Amino acid sequence: MKIGLQVPSFTWPGGDAAIGPTLARIAETADAAGFDSLWVMDHFYQIRGVGKVEEPMLEGWTALGYMAAHSKKATLGLMVGGVHYRLPGLWAKAATTLDVLSGGRAYLGIGAAWNEEESLGLGFPMPPLGVRFEMLEETLQICHRMWQGVRGSEAAFDGRHYHATRLLNSPQALSKPHPRILIGGGGEQKTLRLVAQYADACNIFGGPDQLTHKFSVLRERCAEVGRPFEEIERTNLQSVDLRSETPAQIVDRFATLAEVGVQHVILNMAGVSDPSNIETFGREILPKVHALEPRAI
Repeated sequence: MKIGLQVPSFTWPGGDAAIGPTLARIAETADAAGFDSLWVMDHFYQIRGVGKVEEPMLEGWTALGYMAAHSKKATLGLMVGGVHYRLPGLWAKAATTLDVLSGGRAYLGIGAAWNEEESLGLGFPMPPLGVRFEMLEETLQICHRMWQGVRGSEAAFDGRHYHATRLLNSPQALSKPHPRILIGGGGEQKTLRLVAQYADACNIFGGPDQLTHKFSVLRERCAEVGRPFEEIERTNLQSVDLRSETPAQIVDRFATLAEVGVQHVILNMAGVSDPSNIETFGREILPKVHALEPRAI
């Protein structure tokens, strides 16, 4: 089983001036400890459930580029990008740029988004959800075409929401055939269909029972589009607090997720700004979790 670390909050000791050095230390420590991936949210306001809306929040792609420079092995991605925050060409170029500069370590994490407050607050158009799903599908189509294009013979794109005359992408991504596309969400009619048709990974919330059901639906969607279910990496978001849960309890919890087919757990860690918490996880938990074999489902 793989383990990723998401950094959802930048409210740390030392205030705004300490955000950069602290984030660098987190990335360096997690990478050295053996975390397989590093993630940040794609928000501009802090979200409910994590902190107050006015708390510090970094733009995601910029933060990932900074983290790439402070890591060597871990893959990097947004958990997950809001489709309406950027035009499709920028989604492809940003993921390609991160992939090239990190030596082939980028994910394109993307979804239909939900945060109306920050969208309206900062002047981003917030179309209805159904429209955002249409935008998401066209964005995925454009990204695939940009990553498959041959220089000098790039096709145009004429969709319902987006129009492009030349889908040139130079340089091309180092990851082949392209950076891994991860779509967040578990909607059974739209989201999981898009995962089956366009993505390399899914991120689905919930515990073992919900995950078992959602993976079963995803298998059906893959069959409908003629895609092998096994090609889709199955990820799940969790939280860890070493102050209230022992290493053995955490390993047991992740073992239960592996039993229902989760291959990559991405976690939020309480006290992540303290490197000793990351080091403890890396020393006492990570080797045991890496040894878990996700069940073939």
